[in-house]
Amino acid sequence: MRAIMEVYINKFNNNIDNIKKIVGNKIIMPIIKANGYGTYVNKNLELINKFDIVGVALVDEGIELRKLGYKKDIFVLNEPSIDEIDNIIKYNITVGVCDRLILEKMIEKRFKIKIHLEIETGMNRTGININDLESILKLLKNTNIEVEGIYTHLSSADKDVEYTNKQLELFKKSVELTKKYYNLKYIHSSASSGLLNYDDKVSNMVRPGIIIYGYKPYKDADIDVEPICKLKAKIVFIKEVNKNESISYSRTFTTKKKMKIATIQVGYADGIRRGLSNKGKVVINNKLCNIVGNICMDSFMVDVTDIDAKVGDYAYIWDNNLIKLDDIADMCNTINYEIITCISYRVPRIFI
Repeated sequence: MRAIMEVYINKFNNNIDNIKKIVGNKIIMPIIKANGYGTYVNKNLELINKFDIVGVALVDEGIELRKLGYKKDIFVLNEPSIDEIDNIIKYNITVGVCDRLILEKMIEKRFKIKIHLEIETGMNRTGININDLESILKLLKNTNIEVEGIYTHLSSADKDVEYTNKQLELFKKSVELTKKYYNLKYIHSSASSGLLNYDDKVSNMVRPGIIIYGYKPYKDADIDVEPICKLKAKIVFIKEVNKNESISYSRTFTTKKKMKIATIQVGYADGIRRGLSNKGKVVINNKLCNIVGNICMDSFMVDVTDIDAKVGDYAYIWDNNLIKLDDIADMCNTINYEIITCISYRVPRIFI
């Protein structure tokens, strides 16, 4: 195969075990949205069957899991649309809801629908304002809607203690109010940063995302996790290029001496950021090699002048040793989440 993402199952399981040491007896709902953050863990039924509930972002992601054969609880974090209600019922998917109109439309269906109420505590994206919560609770009482859970999103759990504590206090009040009306199966506020830094004292579930894949949500996060994947692509061509020759589109790199150039068969259509042009590196036979010229849609070139390389060798885009995912993110002025989730469907994922 021209390009492969290697996904290591044992490292995933070890990461989950280390998260359990932090959260104790709280339920772990792994967030496997966006194709398992690009790893395709969501497509491995043996892995996800270890969990009694999994979290996704979209109703369509939940449907895919049902078709794969996952029969336990599926929770959709984001507000669904009205035209998705029939599929929510058909596939027995639990959804986070905060909009009164969609709740009214759900009630009209008369079929049982399981929901978690999303509370606005300071993210200012979606959520029910605490001042409107009781009217929502009264609307839902004695209807077909089963309020199974309640949750919120912490916007700054990685860096702002005062603001996060205000969010958690507001969430606690919302939980206390909701418990006057419903027995709640799931209560959750913390994703990766939150579960590392806070215990809201009311939650019985956490939502780890990036840390289950072995990457930290911020640089000095205190958790022992190991990256579960490596990305590599084959050398498909090697050529000698004379001094003062240009390489790739727009002639952004010109050789200052005679060089040996290898073409790697993966490009920005596969998720390799074009911002790595002329400044990124790859690992070939345990040696760092510079990317030269602009990254193309389906390939890019590297300098292998001083190393032993041949057609068919693999170049690691990240190997978790000489090049880490965070190194690439820093070079592209972004976060590790964006780099890994943007690796496209054209790259096969191989579970090891």
